[in-house]
Amino acid sequence: MPTVRFQSGEMVMGRWPGSNLYYEVKVLRFSPKSQLYTVIYKDGTELELKDQDIKSATGFRTRSRSRSRSRSPARRRSRSRSPARITRRSSSRTAAVAAAAAITESTPNSRRDAKLKDVLENPTKPVENNSNNKHENKEENDTANKVTEKPEAKVEAEPEMSQGRYNLRRRKDDGDAKAVEVKQLQLEEEEAKPTTVPAATSTTPLDFGGRIGAYFWLLFLPAWVLFLLLQVTLVDPSLANFPPPLPPLETLFDGQALGIVLLWTLFQALLYILPVGKLSEGMPLRTGERLKYRTNGFFAIVVSAVAVAAAVYQGVDLTYIHSNFLQLAVASFLGSFLLSVYLYVRSRYVPPDQLALGGNSGNVVYDFFKGHELNPRIKNFDLKFFCEMRPGLIGWCVINFAMALAEMQEQHLEAPSHAMILVNLFQLLYVVDGLWNEEAILTTMDLMHDGFGFMLAFGDLVWVPFTYSLQAYYLVTHPNPLGLPALIAIVAIKLLGFYIFRMSNSQKNAFRRNPSDPKLAHLKTIPTATGKSLLVSGWWGVVRHPNYLGDLIMALAWSLPCGFSHLLPWYYMIYFIILLVHRNSRDMSECRRKYGSAWDEYCQTVRYRIIPGIY
Repeated sequence: MPTVRFQSGEMVMGRWPGSNLYYEVKVLRFSPKSQLYTVIYKDGTELELKDQDIKSATGFRTRSRSRSRSRSPARRRSRSRSPARITRRSSSRTAAVAAAAAITESTPNSRRDAKLKDVLENPTKPVENNSNNKHENKEENDTANKVTEKPEAKVEAEPEMSQGRYNLRRRKDDGDAKAVEVKQLQLEEEEAKPTTVPAATSTTPLDFGGRIGAYFWLLFLPAWVLFLLLQVTLVDPSLANFPPPLPPLETLFDGQALGIVLLWTLFQALLYILPVGKLSEGMPLRTGERLKYRTNGFFAIVVSAVAVAAAVYQGVDLTYIHSNFLQLAVASFLGSFLLSVYLYVRSRYVPPDQLALGGNSGNVVYDFFKGHELNPRIKNFDLKFFCEMRPGLIGWCVINFAMALAEMQEQHLEAPSHAMILVNLFQLLYVVDGLWNEEAILTTMDLMHDGFGFMLAFGDLVWVPFTYSLQAYYLVTHPNPLGLPALIAIVAIKLLGFYIFRMSNSQKNAFRRNPSDPKLAHLKTIPTATGKSLLVSGWWGVVRHPNYLGDLIMALAWSLPCGFSHLLPWYYMIYFIILLVHRNSRDMSECRRKYGSAWDEYCQTVRYRIIPGIY
């Protein structure tokens, strides 16, 4: 059993997560299971720290005095003769020096001045060192969908160099004296560093099973989609007929199907670059930059609908999509794989500050899967944003429409069945709502934190259009008559889910973009030591993920029209439950580490995770 170096009640120096700054903390307890110390900072923040992030307070004081004695006489004379120098320098000024040092070591000259100014104004805001930075876990974004940073809530960590210790308290405004001392601060940055500390890593903890998991998912995801598409074509798609027979390999690829996929993607790219619609700003990046996005998704789906209607009027047979569904999926997979290769190769030549921390492990396979570059762009054409909302999402609606035409042909109907109409309308509403509120996607974890690699490329271009349309494909050969009471009940369920989903997401996005909005003044929050606040009222005071709840209710309405004869059309519902429970579990662990005691208070206030009174 490993030796416990620090005992409960002992005062030590703990590194603030994501920075090179150490502060005096009190050890509360040690967990043998997780091998983590629970410590409390002077402002009441509790965090769990690893053994290597904790140092003896005695060692810190010794090193600080030693560094002080080693200063050269010339250095001391330079300081004493500075005409702009204030006689007694505040301890918060020294903290600013330490933070400024981290910036000057890792930030290009073109951005150094702006970052230095920000550090001087916020001396304990964790320094986002491009080469040494731990950033938020991707799952935090969905729970932090009710978390926002208030500009006025600046929690300052000020090192007391004269006593060799650190504490957390608010910093007084020093007025114009800050700008006068910038040059002296830059000259003294080395002596102001409290000690030599281990650098923060340039990546976040690995997820999805880490490096081994990346190999697994690269093989499993395409195989799983192939299984679903082969299973749904069976006369009896029950598990009793598992596994479905494999078709000859030469039938999986079709040149015409590949041409259709490429033509569709180019058509959507053309609609994206047209100067139509709003130019929206994304969330601030680590460099402080805010990228601009052309949010004209609703325009794109309207034009796409007109184009599809014109094609049908001209005699184009859309039932080709049903009869060549597998070939179209294989063509889309090839496109997503080649795009992923291009994304990884180009990411090897971009500056470090443009990489995604979650996909910067150093392992080629993991980074290829997770996404190495955060926002790959060809001039102003944002590849991740385009793929996230356009070819696959709008293509999903076109596939559903083609399945309705195929059902009429297969079942000799003059109009699609009620079940097929419900599935088409429900899923079309979901997509149209997403494109109408396209700007909201700029605050999601996909855009803010995840790199663009195989995981998102495959998900956007293959997984979404070819697995989310399984209900419509199933109904082509497995009709399910619905009576009037069933129709009314299913529509009511859909509307309820959509209302919860849309209202909760709207409240989240408004709060994250402008927490000072007078319309949101009635909302209650819990402040945290990171300068952010946890939203605990409105929809986000009922459960921790009301948008997940709305999503699950809508998924139920998508599956009910297919009946209960087979499990396959309920695939999306089952998959979504597993996904959200797993995501919530990782989210809880990350937020507990980041927000400490504030997160415990939040969990006590909002008890249920997704389903009120149940889970």
